[in-house]
Amino acid sequence: MNTQIEAYPTPDAHIHHTANMDESLQPKTEANRKVSPIDYIFMWIGDGVNLGNMTLGASLVVAGVATLNLLQTFAAAIIAIGIISVIFALNDRLGYRTGIPYVVQLRMSFGLKGSVISSLCRGIPAIVWYGFQSWIGGTALNEIAKIVSGGSFDNVAVCFIVLQVIQIGLSLYGFHAVKWVETVTSVVITLALLYVFGVLLASHSDLIAEKWVRAEGSWGLPFFAFIMMFMGNYAAIFLSAADYSRELKTGISDKKRGLLYFFPIFVAYGLTLTIGAMLASATGISNPVKAFAEVVDNSYITIFVSAFIVLGAVAVNMVANIIPPAYVITLLTKIKFKPAVTITGLLASCSFPWVLVQDSSAEGLGMFILIYSAFLGPIVSILLVDYYVLRKQQVHVPDLYNESGPFAGSNPAAMLAMLLGAGAAFIQVELAWIIGLVVSGIAYILLTKYAFKHSKFKKGTIFDEPSFKSGGNRL
Repeated sequence: MNTQIEAYPTPDAHIHHTANMDESLQPKTEANRKVSPIDYIFMWIGDGVNLGNMTLGASLVVAGVATLNLLQTFAAAIIAIGIISVIFALNDRLGYRTGIPYVVQLRMSFGLKGSVISSLCRGIPAIVWYGFQSWIGGTALNEIAKIVSGGSFDNVAVCFIVLQVIQIGLSLYGFHAVKWVETVTSVVITLALLYVFGVLLASHSDLIAEKWVRAEGSWGLPFFAFIMMFMGNYAAIFLSAADYSRELKTGISDKKRGLLYFFPIFVAYGLTLTIGAMLASATGISNPVKAFAEVVDNSYITIFVSAFIVLGAVAVNMVANIIPPAYVITLLTKIKFKPAVTITGLLASCSFPWVLVQDSSAEGLGMFILIYSAFLGPIVSILLVDYYVLRKQQVHVPDLYNESGPFAGSNPAAMLAMLLGAGAAFIQVELAWIIGLVVSGIAYILLTKYAFKHSKFKKGTIFDEPSFKSGGNRL
């Protein structure tokens, strides 16, 4: 990985005049970048400390038997987080150096029309997760309302709607809201979960040790499948890494940005996976909210914990599940950013999250992650191969905004490589992400070199040597 600190390039002045695109999708200037490294760390802790990731930990305990023990769980987690951090730092580089969002980055490899399909592969899972997190938060909010009302109020659906309205309101402020929401929630929720960790150790340590810590587990397919599921849980997020890095202040090397991902993700996931597995072991319940109610029987503590569950749902949605699909909607419909985040919230409300959070759905949720990551692995592979191997990090950014320029239409090599990678991934769905990544990367290189000989998307790549040597600016 190149660790040289790069100077931030000034966006071409012609972009604003030639692109029929909302201001939110224009390259971020250095002056408009307000997220510091500390803000970035809190952002990823806030994103990781949530009930969805606890559910992932809880999924390790099936019918009272753990598929992985403590050592195997954390070995798989460290491997996955290391890979995630490297991919994050690699894929965020174009956005960090140029200020462009993910939906514009896609045009480099897939073309203006082809990027529609690949952007939907990021947007649709985010909307589903948005609804899932909001329903978890609504369930916790309902627990608070029941206690406060003395049991006279009990309506999860109403709480869900209230929470959606709040999140839509916050999301109208974009990353300005993300900064303060994540800073507050990452600190407070971590403290709350440490309390729950202490309660579980004090009251259920023997049962947890028997069912999870000392379980036989497996170093075979379940171990590698958990790594893939773990990475699949981040596949959509690091795919759109440019959406986050374009907000980060300039002057940070690739290596340091990698650490800005590794440490907060490790802290957040280490805590949530552990507590999720411990709760499932102690109670036999996969839904963390219901498990909390079993473990903590003090009403005031239940309110305390439930409040932070609500904050956790808001925190993860603000980072991972609102802004990326809103950018997709803005790109496809040409509407402004604020109406786009409102539509995103409405679509999330219609994603049937009440089905996803049922106890019987924990295994299905994991399968959903594996299935959609079968498409996301190929896309991130194509983006990395295109930028680092084929284009040698040379991209003329104004061309990405020119709707009649060299990236107009669809790149058949990228589209076919994505389908080949996704198809291969389904041969062994437990390893879908890595299979799709490898197959599509190789296929993209071979297809670009040997197929579609007159494709204009070869221009500027190593397979179009004359134009590459005289090509655009190094960005």
